[in-house]
Amino acid sequence: MTASYAARSAAETNQTALGPLGSTIAALYGVLDVTNSSGLRESLIGVLGSSVRELTIDMSGVTSCDVAVLAVLIGTQRRARARGITVRFAAPGHQVAELLRDTGLNRSLSVRAAPTHGLSTTARAAGRDSLAAAETA
Repeated sequence: MTASYAARSAAETNQTALGPLGSTIAALYGVLDVTNSSGLRESLIGVLGSSVRELTIDMSGVTSCDVAVLAVLIGTQRRARARGITVRFAAPGHQVAELLRDTGLNRSLSVRAAPTHGLSTTARAAGRDSLAAAETA
């Protein structure tokens, strides 16, 4: 299984762990690239449910990504806006932040440097454990 699986697992785990109703965090992990971008797209679209009003995509666990993943993030934001959902990207690492700057997407995506609040250490570990289990299956 790919890193995109962790995004869906983490989002499902965290949906009920968050305070404000309608607020969801999708925590992404590992290397995200063209090989897993379609699975990531499906996972992120899957969390854009009718009860979601705000989606925070926690990128603190992403070690690297490529332009295929940037296209997925842009598409996710576009779909979310059409449904009245606010999307924020939180805590991109150095490589991801540099790619966002180089492409100019840091100006069109809502990116904040700070990690997400409300995403517990337990929830982060659950997402990483889901990825590890999927990779060994």
